[in-house]
Parts: sequence; structure tokens; C-alpha cells
Amino acid sequence: MLFSRHILCVTIIFFLADIIGANKILAIPGTRNILIKKIPQVDIHIFSEPSIISDSPNCVIPFTRAGNLILVKGRADSIEGNFILDTGAPYLVLNLTYFRNYGTVVPNEEQASIAGIGSPVAKTVLKNFTLGTFHYTRVNADLTNLGNIENSKGVKIIGLLGVALFKQFEMIIDYERGVIYLHRIDKKANKFYQNEMLRDTSAYSIVDIATIDNRIITRTTMAGKKLRLMIDCGAESNLLDSRLPNKIFEGVNITGRVILLGSGNEKIEALAGDMKNMQIGNSKISSLPVVITNLDKTCISAESCIDGILGFDFLSLHKIGFNFVERKMYIWK
Repeated sequence: MLFSRHILCVTIIFFLADIIGANKILAIPGTRNILIKKIPQVDIHIFSEPSIISDSPNCVIPFTRAGNLILVKGRADSIEGNFILDTGAPYLVLNLTYFRNYGTVVPNEEQASIAGIGSPVAKTVLKNFTLGTFHYTRVNADLTNLGNIENSKGVKIIGLLGVALFKQFEMIIDYERGVIYLHRIDKKANKFYQNEMLRDTSAYSIVDIATIDNRIITRTTMAGKKLRLMIDCGAESNLLDSRLPNKIFEGVNITGRVILLGSGNEKIEALAGDMKNMQIGNSKISSLPVVITNLDKTCISAESCIDGILGFDFLSLHKIGFNFVERKMYIWK
């Protein structure tokens, strides 16, 4: 079995202070417990991109929430159920509990989290995947145990929907209405297409994004320091790297401690607080909850490290959209 420290995704789940989770983690007075799930990346560039078929380039997908996680209905081959929209995951992730008979196409690796080493993860190829009116064939997928998420949220989770599934799309998430608008972009057929919600350009701002290793990265500046932030719908909180210059943390009001639980059941302490006067593009945020911890293991390479993660506490403040083809993020005012 290979060992890897490459990180594929980060999903953060909050436990209430009076709950004992599936991992028998006892709450510590004055703190909250957080489960951090991380999966190592496996290079599968030798496999082709999935083909996508649909009668229409547009689809509106309703979603529900498990805590602060977005749940949508999907079908992986014959297995149908809840999938978490997780833009912190590069690929489709399948819950090994329901796909034990699937063969792997690369050797197993182990999860590497902030707090330790977890259970194995492997790669497979799914024959068919359906989301709304879009039908995918031959989809690369990670196989790993998502039992910790199921136990903490009390809901059956078939898998996670990562960025690779949406590389041909424009996606708009409306938290208030509980819907996701998907439009498949064909540069020739849709040359003059524009979503109705984007026609009033005064209603939103546009921020450049990059997709690095199938992760959404945006940039901002705090206290004179340029930061690289990952946009992660699967993170229930925002994170900042504790190794950043002290000057940045002068703008953070510390409110308490949290316990971080990695998939290897190891625990580490971190600080929680409120970050003041953050700006993304033209959007200014007066106060934003944040957890401060070491993010050194989120580096895939020296050129692909992040300084922080923007999760639910940021994303749910607005209606937010992503154009993965033109690499733009839309933030409604």
C-alpha cells in the first residue's frame, strides 16, 4: 500500500459541544469538535475526461442541507441517493460502503490529514453517473469510507461531487432558494448565452479564479500579504494558515478554541475567531468566522499551496456562481 501526503480535499464538519460522535470524541468544555476529512490525490491523467449527454444545456437542481453541507440527488450506476457538493474535492468521491465490489484502477493509498493517517483510498472508473438532466459516462472516482460524515450528519451519503464534474459548466448556487443552476458551456453553440441572473451587472462583482489540481483558487490581499484561498462548498467553516505573518492575525478577534479531529482519530487544538474587514474582489466583508490551523499538508507541490479556505460561512452570505470555462466567480451583493 502506498503512502501519500498529497491532499485531495478538505471537508469540515462541526459537532455540537454536547454530542459524542461516531469516533467517541468527547466534547471539551468551552470548545467545539471538528471532523476534518482529507483524501490524497492520485494522478490519473492517463484516463480521458467523461463524456456528458443532455437534452438541454440548462438544469435547475434543488438541494437540501445537512448542517451546512449541500445535498443533491444523484445516481452512480444503479445506486441513487444523496451527494455532497464539495468544491474542495477535485474528483467524484464514492462512499466505499456502497461500492465494495468495484475494482480499483490504481494501488490504494492512505488518507493524510492535519492530525494523522487515516483509512485507505483508491481510484476506480464509474460507468454512468447522473446529476439532474446531465448523464456522464466513464467517470474517474475516488473510493473511500465516508462513514464519519454519515454518522455525524445522520444521513446516508453516496459520495461527494468534486470540481472535475463541472469543468464544462457555469454553476450558480442560491442558498436562499435552495437551488443550483447549471449551464453547460459550448463556446460555439452558446456564444451569446448569458444567464438572466447575470444581466444586471450592478448586482454582482466578478472575481478571477484559477482551477489548480481541480481546486478553485482565488487571490486576495490582507495586511499587505497576497493570499491564495481555496473555495470549498464542503467546508463548514473558513480556515487560515497559522503560519501566516502575525500582522494578518492582528485583524482576527480570537473567540475560543476548537478541537480538530483528523481521519486517523488524532486530535489537535486550533483557535477560532472573527476575521475583520476581509475583501474578495470588490466585495468587502466586515466580519467572518475563521479557524486558525496549520495547513502545510494541503500542499500538493511548492507551487500549489493555499493560505486559507473559504467555506459555508463565506459562501452562504451571497448568491454565488462559478464559470469554470472562463475562470470567473460571481459574488452577488
